[in-house]
Amino acid sequence: MTERSRVAAATAAFLLAFTLFALATGRDAVDRWVAATALPPTLGETSVEIRDRTGALLRAFQVGNGIWRLAVQPDQVDPRYLALLVRYEDKRFWTHRGVDPLALLRAGWQALRHGGPVSGGSTLTMQVARLLEDGSTGRWAGKLRQIRVALALERRLGKRDILALYLTHAPFGGNLEGLRAASFAWFGKEPRRLTAAQAALLVALPQAPESRRPDRHPEIARQARNRVLHRVAAQGALPADEAAAARRAPVPQSQRGFPQLAPHLADALRARDPGQPRHDLTIDAQLQGALQALAAQAARRAGPDLSLALLVADHRSGEILAAVGSPGYGAARDGFVDMTTALRSPGSLLKPLIYGLAFDQGLAHPETLIHDGPVDFDGYAPRNFDGAYRGDIRVRAALQQSLNIPVVRLTEALGPARVIAALQRSGVQARIPGGRPGLAIALGGMGMRLQDIVQLYAALAAGGQGVSLRSEKTAPRSEANPVLSPEAAWQVGNILAGLPPPPGAQAGRLAYKTGTSYGHRDAWAVGYDGRHVIGVWIGRPDGTPVPGAFGGDLAAPVLFEAFGRLKPAFDRLPPPPPATLISAAADLPPPLRRFRPRGSFEAPGAALRLTFPPDGARLAADGAPVTVKLSGGAAPFSVIANGSPALTGQHAREVELPYPGAGFSTLVVVDRNGRSDRVTVWLD
Repeated sequence: MTERSRVAAATAAFLLAFTLFALATGRDAVDRWVAATALPPTLGETSVEIRDRTGALLRAFQVGNGIWRLAVQPDQVDPRYLALLVRYEDKRFWTHRGVDPLALLRAGWQALRHGGPVSGGSTLTMQVARLLEDGSTGRWAGKLRQIRVALALERRLGKRDILALYLTHAPFGGNLEGLRAASFAWFGKEPRRLTAAQAALLVALPQAPESRRPDRHPEIARQARNRVLHRVAAQGALPADEAAAARRAPVPQSQRGFPQLAPHLADALRARDPGQPRHDLTIDAQLQGALQALAAQAARRAGPDLSLALLVADHRSGEILAAVGSPGYGAARDGFVDMTTALRSPGSLLKPLIYGLAFDQGLAHPETLIHDGPVDFDGYAPRNFDGAYRGDIRVRAALQQSLNIPVVRLTEALGPARVIAALQRSGVQARIPGGRPGLAIALGGMGMRLQDIVQLYAALAAGGQGVSLRSEKTAPRSEANPVLSPEAAWQVGNILAGLPPPPGAQAGRLAYKTGTSYGHRDAWAVGYDGRHVIGVWIGRPDGTPVPGAFGGDLAAPVLFEAFGRLKPAFDRLPPPPPATLISAAADLPPPLRRFRPRGSFEAPGAALRLTFPPDGARLAADGAPVTVKLSGGAAPFSVIANGSPALTGQHAREVELPYPGAGFSTLVVVDRNGRSDRVTVWLD
């Protein structure tokens, strides 16, 4: 008899003797002995988990010493596995009180008879006791301690709690602890649905987790699995034909990687709140995986050392559905840098906002003529990207061609501070060099994040109403602020929907804009349909130039591909609001037919002011006409309500404006020389 056999036989004899002793001694003495037991901690550290909108695992983090240990409850596990586990390991688990005397007697008798262990006498509760204390199983003192802790556990915890401890702490080879970690590592899935072969292997592994590891000892693992299948089939717990088919199934030859979806976002959330065991996000795991794959493919097409970031949001709810910070989460292409949150120059992506503000201010209309020619604003002389001039051009065409000079003219007329105020209303906090905005902001002279860009365009898509983006399901929804009137926002979207799409893409279904920052450092594309908004950035994380990189060439195709992976068809863009001024150039009010820069035609006299109602006022109009009072300027006057001419040819400085409807209304007055003033009021 070997030394190991002698120890096992002695241990079995002790267990047999202890069982007989326990039966013979009084219940009160045993009760006092169990009640005095000091239990080990039962709340072991488990992996921080990042979950998607449906509860699917996006990413998990290892606990101390690099262990994968994921929290799990019995109701999260395939009932087949639980049935096989109890049947194979501890068939009286649901009825005994921590120790199974019959199993101990059987194990002791078999060990004495055969000179070594034949079957185990440990219950699942005893195994939990050993796992919690990391104790020995072969020595009398260790076995006695397990019995005592098992009896105490049964008194203080329920059966399902004990089962949950086993499912969380059982070893499955290497750095895998617990059923969920094992199921992900060996089968790449949650243990909610397991085949008979998979369930049997997971039952067999904890008995000898290292010697039965499928990736190192596949034949031993297969034999151990098949013993489980044979025994449970012989006991009638599994149909014979199903067990036979399961025995023919291959065992996994290698471990699979744990999910690593939205890793940059996961890192940020864990760093912000390291004590939170679980973060539930608005991310869609399937979409996130598809767009991470797209980002990797597109970055390879774009060129070496280039990074790429993507952000997808639902502009109706503000939920972020996918956030791709780089083409791959690794050292290649600086993949650890999250480019959705990096400050970059937005290039020409602010132009749609500036045109929308000009529409709201009564400075321009999509059919207004604006001059594209050399300009100089106190030493600042912007030029178009191609260095050419178009002369007189419609505002619609100027935006679609992304000309620089017309938008700087409008920015000068609006004032840069008004543009920054609109960004702030949309929830964007831009970084302005020197802290004071100048005309260069129209061409990207500031720092913005991809998330800021998507948030701004979400406001355009939502009819000018600010949208607060959020990635956490429990995050409160912020109160939205109006950025543009619905009419101006629709006009901007209508212009952007007229841009020709990349080759092979559908035209007119997506309102989108591309951008390229100074020195070809950033290539952008952002667009929206009736439901979703997507932003794309391509460039180098260190900010070095990418010669020849243009947003239209690099980023726009990725934008349309991303929409294709998001859904099979575009959601229809909304129709124009009822008050939208849709008119040919010749039918526009005279001041809107041609844009004239501030100061170029000022007539003598006081500046035009809309003195009543005051900006921001709340009026109880109750459907009655609204009194409008003017000062300064030169008659005749036109009053535009919510983008639509309401009064024209007025010479009086106090007029009655037909009730424009309840809610926010933007009123713009324009005099014969094109001077204008604007207020936004709330009408009850």
